[in-house]
Amino acid sequence: MKFRAALLGAAALTVLAGAASAADLACLITKNNTNPFFVKMKEGAEAAATAAGLDFQAYAGEKDGDAAPQITAIENCVAAGAKGILITPSNDSVGPALKDARAAGILVIALDTPLADAEAQDITFATDNFEAGLLIGKWAAATMGEGAATAKIAMLDINKDNISVDVARDTGFLVGFGIEVPDLTVMGSETDPRVIGHETSDANPEGGLRAMETLLAKDPDINVVYTINEPAAEGAYQALKNAGKEGQAIIVSVDGGCPGVASVKSGVIGATSQQYPLKMAALGIDAIAAFAKDGTKPAVTEGLSFYNTGVNLVTDKPAEGVPSIDTTEGTALCWG
Repeated sequence: MKFRAALLGAAALTVLAGAASAADLACLITKNNTNPFFVKMKEGAEAAATAAGLDFQAYAGEKDGDAAPQITAIENCVAAGAKGILITPSNDSVGPALKDARAAGILVIALDTPLADAEAQDITFATDNFEAGLLIGKWAAATMGEGAATAKIAMLDINKDNISVDVARDTGFLVGFGIEVPDLTVMGSETDPRVIGHETSDANPEGGLRAMETLLAKDPDINVVYTINEPAAEGAYQALKNAGKEGQAIIVSVDGGCPGVASVKSGVIGATSQQYPLKMAALGIDAIAAFAKDGTKPAVTEGLSFYNTGVNLVTDKPAEGVPSIDTTEGTALCWG
């Protein structure tokens, strides 16, 4: 199968060509097709679809937050008679289109990022993103020791849209670090003076660099940097390096991709929470296959509102009381 570019509506969309059958088609819709997380997700979904005997189509927007092409992709999947849709929603504006898909009898599974409207998906298969943030927050606080009480923290989020995954990782980190967060449903409700500010990184290196430059201009003594993902961490490190401050700050992140684990090993990132996108997507396809066969729908993990696909903290500098794996094991489990 090869990628072909298609201009659908007013937005650019990437679609994986395939001879889809209305009786047994599964669709995957990701935020973009360049982030290694989504590349691995597509790999897992495609392999699982082949094993399950499902036809498969994959779509992607151009960047995080790019909802219009995802809406077009949902409509295309509905028109094709898909049995199931796997989606990493760019934001909640895709919800109405997904509700229409469910009304048409399609199983909708959100991957990694649940929608605020519970009726927009049947279930979410995801990392516990709050737990991912909690782990790196606890590690950062334990690593700083007494210095945590006077830390100066930079928060590099995706954007200001309060996307669920963004909120969960952000607030999880702060709680793990020991900062009171009055409202866990939005970013920035905390009033602790240790938090220098929240900036948009767009979850990529260029955005991470810009965001870190902005926060360093606000306070040049920042010594803890939270990043939504490892591409943003890469940009943050470059900004610190450009300012001659690369040894000043602890950087923590979430994803656990192979480049990110390598950055932990080299010391660029202190610790990262590793998630498993191939497993997410493969399990999602298996659920669609079961649904296509007899209407069975997947169940959530006990005690949670979603199906938990697991998370591990990866660091070569373990902190007491914070469970972790080292970069050797992290490399064996990594993706991208």
